[in-house]
Amino acid sequence: MARVFISDKLEPSGLETLRQAGLEIDNRPGLSGSALLEAIQAADGIIIRSGTRITADLLETPGKLKAIVRAGVGVDNIDVAAATRKGVIVMNTPGGNTVSTAEHTITLLMSLARHIPTADASLHQGKWERNKFVGTQLAGKTLGIVGLGRVGREVARRASGLDMTVIGFDPFLSPERAGQLGIQSVPDLAGLLPRCDFLTVHTPLTAETRDLIGARELTLMKKGARVINCARGGIINEQALADALGSGHIAGAAIDVFVDEPPPADHPLLQLPNVVTTPHLGASTAEAQESVAREAAQLLIDFLTKGVIQFAVNMVPVDRTELEELRQYVDMARRLGLLHAQMSQGSIQRAVLSYRGDVARRNTKLLTAAFAAGLLEFRLAEQVNIVNAELLARERGIDIVEQTSLTKGDFSTLIRADVTTDKKSYTAAATLFGNQYLRLVQLGPYHLDTFMDGIMLIFTHRDVPGLIGFIGTIFGKHRVNIAQMTVGRQVAGGEAIAVLNLDTLPAEEALQEVRAHPQISSLSVVRLPAAGTMPPWF
Repeated sequence: MARVFISDKLEPSGLETLRQAGLEIDNRPGLSGSALLEAIQAADGIIIRSGTRITADLLETPGKLKAIVRAGVGVDNIDVAAATRKGVIVMNTPGGNTVSTAEHTITLLMSLARHIPTADASLHQGKWERNKFVGTQLAGKTLGIVGLGRVGREVARRASGLDMTVIGFDPFLSPERAGQLGIQSVPDLAGLLPRCDFLTVHTPLTAETRDLIGARELTLMKKGARVINCARGGIINEQALADALGSGHIAGAAIDVFVDEPPPADHPLLQLPNVVTTPHLGASTAEAQESVAREAAQLLIDFLTKGVIQFAVNMVPVDRTELEELRQYVDMARRLGLLHAQMSQGSIQRAVLSYRGDVARRNTKLLTAAFAAGLLEFRLAEQVNIVNAELLARERGIDIVEQTSLTKGDFSTLIRADVTTDKKSYTAAATLFGNQYLRLVQLGPYHLDTFMDGIMLIFTHRDVPGLIGFIGTIFGKHRVNIAQMTVGRQVAGGEAIAVLNLDTLPAEEALQEVRAHPQISSLSVVRLPAAGTMPPWF
């Protein structure tokens, strides 16, 4: 039974979802130090919120941990790079709090425009200061949105309903799609900022987005503009914003998130009267809390029980239908990687994967990761899987390239892997017969048809009479049974290659006797998983 560790408070609906799936639950929010480390190492998956920080130190020896799910959008409290290196999938729940965060953004926008918090405080003090709190109308104003993901698009939809002009910058959303959503796409920040009456940010916090809006960017905005941040502290530089507010260039700001939470009492933004603040309430609605709890639980259930990967931030996602369609292709790609790892001579420098025919229409990024896992797992002591394989390959200077072609050749589908080392280049290609039979159909320049499982004896030789009988005699003497044999050649009597599928691993003495034949130029023993055995990480 898979074990799930809950490190932060999770709504009862999420816990019940896990129980109904039959998972073992370790629900101990608030652990720290060695107790937290032990709980993580004992779990197959963990669910966290914003209270737990998953650091590189905690992931150094992850035990049996396979997945981390953040019940929320931001994953800045998880060392994603460290998780990836250790082969741990990181997933988040981008849909659960979308509406609540968008509504909170609009709430802060309107509160900022109409001085709601200060007017409320004044009235509670027994004052009646109507002239002091003259606001600004939103209709006809321009709202600039940085980041047009789920939340950004929902904010745009609501702002359009307020008769605002909405402009947006997002390098991953095409201008055509933005236009369909009623958003005027702007190619860069320099073009967006001077047009904004209000600016709101909705990007993840990454190395690229940290201090995305700093002193320079704030000076590009028109005098009297206002700024909102309901995304992540640090996207807008807090000191630069305080300076711009103090100078009067920026008329006001509404801030729900801070770099350090809770912020210190002397934080510069908390000292200014033209700043509206809330304590990270964007997702704090009963509906959002319930939604992300159920979504986080289901993500972990799907992964631990079915291998389904959704909303992963460190690998390509795979849904249920696609997973079933890709099973055999993933197995094939991994076996090609294992084959190359055992046959290659020298240091591997580059691998070119060519997908042809039906397989080219599939999720080839997942297949490439599977090939990389096979290529590395044979040689590395550390855990290798489809999450960390390409990263580990890059760290070792191995360049992996994809090529695709929808044109069918001799086979309806073909995966070909060309691997280059510092000594030679080698080719291996495989196909799928029917729905389950994996076949190796090319080695080097030779075409053949052989099974891709179990113990394989691969040797190049001159195509002369008596050679196969010679090998059969040796293996008979050493009690090694030959299950299958395939020979590939280009011309009779010329160079050829043979693959023998063996029932048992030959003793070194038997291999030395085979190698001694003058017509055999090279010999390799390759061990692949038994037929039908899927990768342990799949």
